[in-house]
Amino acid sequence: MRRIHRTRRDWAVDLGLFLFAACFAAISSQSIPVAEDLGPGWRAADQAVGGLACAAVLLRRRWPVRLAVVLLLAGSQAHYLTGPTMVAVFTVAATRPWKVTAWVAALAFAPLPVFLWQVTDMPEERAGAAVTYFALIAGAIGWGLFRRSRQQLIASLRERAELAEADAESRAERARMEAREEIAREMHDVLGHRLSLLSVHAGALEFNPGAPRAEIERAAGVMRESAHLALHDLREVIGVLRAGSGSGPAEGERPQPELADLARLVAQARVAGGRIELAGPPAGAEPPPLVGRTAYRIVQEALTNVRKHAPGADVDVRVAGGPGDGLTVEVRNARPPGPDRAPGAVPAAGGAGAGAGGGQGLIGLAERARMAGGELTAVPAEGGFRVDAWLPWQG
Repeated sequence: MRRIHRTRRDWAVDLGLFLFAACFAAISSQSIPVAEDLGPGWRAADQAVGGLACAAVLLRRRWPVRLAVVLLLAGSQAHYLTGPTMVAVFTVAATRPWKVTAWVAALAFAPLPVFLWQVTDMPEERAGAAVTYFALIAGAIGWGLFRRSRQQLIASLRERAELAEADAESRAERARMEAREEIAREMHDVLGHRLSLLSVHAGALEFNPGAPRAEIERAAGVMRESAHLALHDLREVIGVLRAGSGSGPAEGERPQPELADLARLVAQARVAGGRIELAGPPAGAEPPPLVGRTAYRIVQEALTNVRKHAPGADVDVRVAGGPGDGLTVEVRNARPPGPDRAPGAVPAAGGAGAGAGGGQGLIGLAERARMAGGELTAVPAEGGFRVDAWLPWQG
């Protein structure tokens, strides 16, 4: 036997419906027409059956359809079953599928055509009682269908709310992933630039221990400044990570590089050696912050790759464009100094597989350019390497 778990609310509802069926039978007992020739014993037996039917209402959750069918069939012979029958058909309409409800309703209204055929020959009291019975059964079924539809609507709204909550959590998780990817790009671009300066000057001191004192002091100063700036940038990134938990500076409070900072960036890169020429950026109006920051990061990463993969190579940086035309960024490095090599053996600035970076920096730059609405290409060129980018600049 299937176990039915009832909550306190379920018990309260079942007891309430039991009392409703019993009170309805008691109130309508005097108005129910019973043939006098059957005698008072028949009425007493009829009332006993009605009492059992009221008690059977407590089984409506376990066998709603069976209970409704039994009460509908018994109602053709007993007269005190209207209350329990109303509860039974209401339960079927409220908890069972449409098809089952339709079959139970068809059984309930099966005597209706016969009643309509004989209504003119029936006593007025009996015809009125029959009309009332069919009206009450129709009302119970209609109320059950309404309650079922309402429960389905509530369940649908709850499901939609859960789906919306899950979707919001998914969007929040995607936003967190994007934020982490952005922070990873920042760490790669900023710290890679600083640490490449450290590596270049440390390598120069290692392979030239007999360099003049002034040159050693200059290299040591650059190393100290690069280390200080790298620690400062690292603290900023950690501050952004802490901002998600309510501590540390917010994202918007971090100082971000602009296109006007390119001259300072190139000046720092020149200290590592090699000729670096800068043409631009265009004078006049400043590009949008996202465009200027993206252009700065492109040049920064390209110079970092030159130091890693083509140390000492000459570099030409050109930034041009304006409102309406977009901003173009070109970074081209020549073949690095040293013994002649075949073009395929030249360590390109950021080429895939060159050095430990594996080209991840250029992949990140391409993503940055796409996020800004532009595009970026990086290809070998005349023994060196060339990075070209175009970024939109609305007029």
